[in-house]
Amino acid sequence: MNWHLHALKHCFDFSGRARRKEFWFFLLVWVFVCVALQFVLSVLEVLADGSASGSLIGVLQLVLGTFTLVYFIAACVASISVAVRRLHDTGRSGWWSLITFVPLLGLLVFLLFVTEDSERGANRYGPSPKYQR
Repeated sequence: MNWHLHALKHCFDFSGRARRKEFWFFLLVWVFVCVALQFVLSVLEVLADGSASGSLIGVLQLVLGTFTLVYFIAACVASISVAVRRLHDTGRSGWWSLITFVPLLGLLVFLLFVTEDSERGANRYGPSPKYQR
């Protein structure tokens, strides 16, 4: 969870480097939170089942739906920044993240890039967070 919060705190920081651990834990928690929020919203929808929108369940749906939207937008920005920093850690420009727009092949290449090990020592994007002591 700390890696997820770290990425959210640095959601507008596109400089520096991010370890594989930070990248993958961020994505793992992001997916888990989105699935959990969607599950709760689905349960509330079933419970509401035709009741008036001003009821307590309707208010909960509105509040939770708004929170879900705000979280999703913040996490999208944070996911872009952590992906850019992860690419920096492998010695690549953050512009390589645009390769994901190429259908299938682009996503596979991007996954190959983000699973590579960090460059040892400092590179043009800063010191290595992994090998720094």
